[in-house]
Amino acid sequence: MENHIKIDLFEASKLTDGAKRQVAALFEQLAPGRIQIPLAELLEAGNPLTVAYCEAGGDIVGIALMCTYKVISGHKGWIEDVVVDEKMRGKGIGKKLIEKLLEVAREKDLSEVLLFSANHRKAAIGLYTHLGFHRKDSGLYILKIP
Repeated sequence: MENHIKIDLFEASKLTDGAKRQVAALFEQLAPGRIQIPLAELLEAGNPLTVAYCEAGGDIVGIALMCTYKVISGHKGWIEDVVVDEKMRGKGIGKKLIEKLLEVAREKDLSEVLLFSANHRKAAIGLYTHLGFHRKDSGLYILKIP
């Protein structure tokens, strides 16, 4: 199965019901019980989002998303929702997904790419630092909008 790993970008025109179900299952591994925005909605025109995926043996076994935006300090990307199926971890899929998003970041001439990782996600943090990300000396604040 590992010899047939394909990394690509989702396109709304090629979205199948099977792909939607597989991505939903991956997201459940990342955030159990959390409500997912439908993949078709994420891929709507006008939403500045890139969705990289890994296919192995005909199944989607990993995803990583990057939104892009412009602010006064630059044209930036923010990576979120990176997950590899628990049965496929340790095979370099996460690295390939992030590299694909960084390729897109270079094509879009982004000034920086940011991401957040919880402190307990040691493997993910190791991957990100290996790829050149470093911890930013700042706090992350959140306000949930009811």
